[in-house]
Amino acid sequence: MALEIKVPTVGESISEVTIARWNKKTGDYVEMDELLCELESDKATFELNAEAAGVLTTNGNEGDTIKVGDVIASIDTSAARPGGKPATEVAAKKEVEVAKVTQQPLAKGTQQPLAEANGEATYASGTPSPAAGKILAEKGVDPKDVKGSGKDGRITKADAMAAELKLTSNESKSRNDRAEKMTSLRKTVAKRLVAVKNETAMLTTFNEVDMKPIMDLRNQYKNQFKEVHGVNLGFMSFFTKAVTIALQQYPAVNAYVNGEEIIYHDYCDVSIAVSAPKGLVVPVIRNAESMSLADIERTVMTLATKARENKLSLEEMTGGTFTITNGGVFGSMMSTPIINAPQSAILGMHNIVERPVVKDGQIVIRPIMYLALSYDHRIIDGRESVGFLVKVKQLLENPTLMLTNGNDPNKMVLGL
Repeated sequence: MALEIKVPTVGESISEVTIARWNKKTGDYVEMDELLCELESDKATFELNAEAAGVLTTNGNEGDTIKVGDVIASIDTSAARPGGKPATEVAAKKEVEVAKVTQQPLAKGTQQPLAEANGEATYASGTPSPAAGKILAEKGVDPKDVKGSGKDGRITKADAMAAELKLTSNESKSRNDRAEKMTSLRKTVAKRLVAVKNETAMLTTFNEVDMKPIMDLRNQYKNQFKEVHGVNLGFMSFFTKAVTIALQQYPAVNAYVNGEEIIYHDYCDVSIAVSAPKGLVVPVIRNAESMSLADIERTVMTLATKARENKLSLEEMTGGTFTITNGGVFGSMMSTPIINAPQSAILGMHNIVERPVVKDGQIVIRPIMYLALSYDHRIIDGRESVGFLVKVKQLLENPTLMLTNGNDPNKMVLGL
C-alpha cells in the first residue's frame, strides 16, 4: 500500500515551499516519524516526518518549489525491511540504542553495544547531531575533519559552528565560480528591501550616545539581576525600554501608511533583527512598553535562541510596529538600516568605541555608540525623527531617571 505524503499547510499566507534538503532518498526504508526532508517557506524552515514505516519514493529535488497540498513523497507500507529483518529484531536494536543514550539498563536478552576501551571511538564517534550535520553541510565541511566534544565523541552543534573548511594550497588559489539557487527566505527579503527603497521616502538621521551611564548601571546590578531573574542584564533591554518611551511621545514613528490613511498604534510591538542560519529574521516583542527589564531580557533570549535553531513560528515573526537592529555585534561603526515594511522607522545600534569627548569643558574618554534612525519621510517629519532620536539618547544617558520615575532606583532596576 502506497501512502502519499503531502506538503502540509504551514500558514495562511503561504501557498508554496522550497525543498531545502532531503534527509532520505528514493529506495530508502524509513521508520515512522523519521525525518524525511526540510521545507523552507519565505518566513521559516519546517521539518517533514514519515507518517508510517516503509520504502520511500521522493517527488522533487532539493531547491524545487512545490505547492502546499501537493504530493512530495510516498511510502510503500507493505515493503519488507532491508535484509528481511523481523520487526522484533529492529525493535530490540532500537532498545539497545535508547538504553545507550539514556544510560538505562537494557531489557533482558539484549546486548550492550561494545564501546572500545581507552578512549577509542564508539558508534557515536564522528557522528553529527541533526543540527550539526546541517551546519557542516552548509559550510561544506566533512564530518571526518571535525572532532566531536559530545557524548561518546558525537559532533555537537557548537562543534559544527566552530568548524572551519580546510583548503589545500591549490584550492586556496582556485578561481572557480559556482551558482546557488536563492532560498525562499532570501528571495523574499530581497524583494521586500527593494520595495522599501522604491516605495518609501526613506531618510536617515544620526546621533551618538555616551554608554558609560548604562555600563556603570549594568556593572552595579548585573550580579543581583542574574540572581533575582535568572537572566543577564544586557543592552537590548535598556534600548527597548528607551524606544518604547520615545515612541509614545512621538506616535508617528510608531505608525505606518496604509493607502491614503496613517495607522497609529497605542502599543509598542518591537521587532528585533536576529541573524539566523538561513538569513536575517525579525521576531517581535509584544507590548514591550509594559515589560520590565527582566521580561524583555527573557523574551529576547527566547526569540534569539529559536531564531538560531530555525524554530521561530510564523506568529512570532508577524507584526511589529518598530524595529531595532544591532550591527555593532559584527563590528559595524555606522550604517543606514533599511525600514522593515510596513513599519515606518528602524533604529540601528553600532559598536561601542572609546572616543575623546568634551564634558564640562574637559576632554575625557567615553564609550560612545553611534545611533542611526531610518524613517519614512512621508509621515515622519524631521522634527519628529530628530526629536525621537534625541529622546532615546537622553534616556540612555540618564538610565536611572528612565527606569525609576522618582522611585527607589534599586527596586526599580531590579524589578522589585
